[in-house]
Amino acid sequence: MSQKPFMAGKKNSSLDRVLGRLDTLDSVNLANLVQRLARERGLFEEIFNTLQEGVLVITLDGEIDYANDAAHRLIGLGEDELAGQTLWRLIPGLRPSLGGTLEDDTAAAMPVVAREFELTYPEPRTVRLYMVPFRGEARGDARRFAVILTDVTRDKHATAQQLEDERTSSILLLAAGVAHELGNPLNSLTIHLQLITRKLKKLKTSKDTESLVESVDICRAEVARLDGIIAHFLEAIRPQPPDLAELDLAEVLAEVLRFQQREFADRRIAVEVEASGDLPVVMADRNQLKQVFFNLAKNALDAMEPGGRLKIRARADDDSVFLLFGDSGSGIKQEDLVRVFQPYHTTKPGGHGLGLMIVQRILREHGGQVGIESKEGVGTVVTLQFPRKDRRVRMLGGGVPPTW
Repeated sequence: MSQKPFMAGKKNSSLDRVLGRLDTLDSVNLANLVQRLARERGLFEEIFNTLQEGVLVITLDGEIDYANDAAHRLIGLGEDELAGQTLWRLIPGLRPSLGGTLEDDTAAAMPVVAREFELTYPEPRTVRLYMVPFRGEARGDARRFAVILTDVTRDKHATAQQLEDERTSSILLLAAGVAHELGNPLNSLTIHLQLITRKLKKLKTSKDTESLVESVDICRAEVARLDGIIAHFLEAIRPQPPDLAELDLAEVLAEVLRFQQREFADRRIAVEVEASGDLPVVMADRNQLKQVFFNLAKNALDAMEPGGRLKIRARADDDSVFLLFGDSGSGIKQEDLVRVFQPYHTTKPGGHGLGLMIVQRILREHGGQVGIESKEGVGTVVTLQFPRKDRRVRMLGGGVPPTW
């Protein structure tokens, strides 16, 4: 009885007709047929190995008969390691419960399986699996499964990021309305505290009046602090689009550091800047960049004890310009590091937790990225990445690993 190989194309093709009278072929025609089958096999192997999806063929018991290159990459095993392996062992809990018996010769009685699972080797990722039964005529009517593996790690991350962005956006919009409404009572409090202060000044000085003046001053200071928090918040969620112009990052940085020079000197903080004179220009908003540099320098200043050191290094490659801010401060705990760009997350007493969020937002609006690396007791490095003027591209999400 003749056997037909798995091939694409029309039924009753010329090759089918040749196979139909296989027993009548002479040695020359048989050799030609073998060569043709080898070419067909090589073609299909090449096609399957160009696919990004992993393709497996397994027996009813889960033994792997075939795997393309993408399947080897996804599972993390080479050809020699994967051959003869049982898929149920590689992916525990995957083995389907068969609807029919082992003697049942209908593929329709066997289940179709679709699920997602996580792999940790050779790297953490999420894989979507689709497994469908078919009849493998090339092996004496043995029933087998075709398994398609698709790496959906990026899709999962993108979906999770989109949901998080939508959640954050909803919260911020709600909070923006609340913040706006808080402005009116705060203004009223400020006015009435000023009136109380004026009346107290007209009263005869005594211990009681001095105590009241002190209390009013504290209240005014707290109202001013709340007003500042609201202003920072509204600035963070209602950003102005950048007014882009050619800028020299080193020049803007020097201007900010001159403004903060006295504060660094009072804390005995040494500031070192390494920037070459031929640093490429970037397209940026001068005022927004000053705000970014000021926030990062202030964060570094607050993180360091007197006698610390802030080192700022500028470099460039063919695509980007980088600024690295490295301090010798107390560092950030690993559990806090993943939340540094979240609104209101702060480890500083009196901090509003919006500085790094504003920095990230401004960098994204400029088509750049911000990354942060920190170690407790050693310090923190913040990396700003700007696209060069002739290589502008809008980057979404993620951070760049700092290089010191």
